[in-house]
Amino acid sequence: MKNARMSKSKFKAMLIVFFNINGVVMTQWVPEGQTVNRAYYLQVLVTLRERVRRRRPQLWKDKSWILHQDNAPVHNALSVKRFLTDKSIAVVEHAPYSPDCAPCDFCLFPKIKSALKGTRFGSMEKVKQKTTELLKVLTKEDFQHCFQQWKKRIIRCVQREGEYIEGEHSLDL
Repeated sequence: MKNARMSKSKFKAMLIVFFNINGVVMTQWVPEGQTVNRAYYLQVLVTLRERVRRRRPQLWKDKSWILHQDNAPVHNALSVKRFLTDKSIAVVEHAPYSPDCAPCDFCLFPKIKSALKGTRFGSMEKVKQKTTELLKVLTKEDFQHCFQQWKKRIIRCVQREGEYIEGEHSLDL
């Protein structure tokens, strides 16, 4: 008797998402073949600033928005750090070697992946369309829960002195 196997999707997409406790601020689909290098990421940040100004005007006005990004090399590029400093964008540093502390990785992307699992798509546009729909149905409470979980994970990370616990990726702690 043969075991059934899932085949890998022929579509691969990269999505950059910025969100806060009220919901998604901006999504950026990375074009196929595009490397997210510092020049590309700087353009994303320019667009993000404009989106924050338009979609979160109070945060823009009182300069109370804070950016969290993981430790990807592009996020630590000197030109990116200089841009963030020059534009007075406060950054919450990501704990080194702590993939379990990135809200996208433990909260947002698992929800999307779970909802997409087993679905066959005929085109990349269908993948993007469905993913966008899934992001739009997330509630303010979903995002608030995500940030509550992030706070718990950060506290746990500090208590464990930064030790990463393999397999500790559950949505609820």
